[in-house]
Amino acid sequence: MTEASKFDREFLRTALTLAGKGEVDHFLYISDVPIEPQDLRGRPARKKLVYAVTSEKIAEALASRKFVALIIPAYDYSRVERVKVALVSALSQGAFKEGALVLCMTGKVGRPPDTLMKMRIGGSLDDRLAMEGVKLGEQFNSQVVDALIQLALEIGQEGFEGHPIGTIITIGDHTNVLEKSRQMTINPFQGLSEAERNVLDPKIHDAIKNFSVLDGAFVIREDGVVLAAGRYLSSADQQVKIPLGLGARHAAAAGITSTTQCVALVVSQTSGAVRLFKDGNIVLELHQTARRI
Repeated sequence: MTEASKFDREFLRTALTLAGKGEVDHFLYISDVPIEPQDLRGRPARKKLVYAVTSEKIAEALASRKFVALIIPAYDYSRVERVKVALVSALSQGAFKEGALVLCMTGKVGRPPDTLMKMRIGGSLDDRLAMEGVKLGEQFNSQVVDALIQLALEIGQEGFEGHPIGTIITIGDHTNVLEKSRQMTINPFQGLSEAERNVLDPKIHDAIKNFSVLDGAFVIREDGVVLAAGRYLSSADQQVKIPLGLGARHAAAAGITSTTQCVALVVSQTSGAVRLFKDGNIVLELHQTARRI
């Protein structure tokens, strides 16, 4: 046994001891290398163990051994982002409930776990966003919704080159959204492979921020693939009422979500606030505490 593997094993034993404590509800192990059966034998943590893996084959093998196994994207997330993605997946599949205390063990993709984080579900803004994504309905991928809410908050806070900007992002029911909109400029995402334009890949986030300066909306498929930017949303619903003080972007988001099954995020250029629309109504409203512009 090498010194590195010895250290990893000792770290695992420490994690399992902490996970076995009474106040911990779940032990979220984020790695494609399962824990050896002998390391779990006789430990209370075994009953709390939930795996997050990137392979359906590994998940099926773990399920055959009576473990809960979630599948998360294999993108090269940071450690914190991997935990966020795994928590959202667990929430969407009903593995965790609001208020649960989760001990998370993770590391970089392809490397042994080297980090422990303790999270209270619903105790932070990220968890509340994840919960809201779950509540939108089964047709929405909560990981996609959560990633886009985080991205919208960054756009509202940072702007572009020191200037505040606003934008609209529609998610889901893309066929109807495309039918009820038209392209205002060249679509910057046309010609890219689907793997290169999925919002679950952090590499695409800077491109979305940069193209937020374009007039019009982003159209994003349920699975996170960006179909277009710079779309004019022509759908209108005279029955939809938005709060006083909100402008054309919010009216467009209310209109498109009332006439299709999509949801829409609006970043306010004036305040940086982010509002999530569904069925013509605001279902989530997040205000910036300190903008960087």
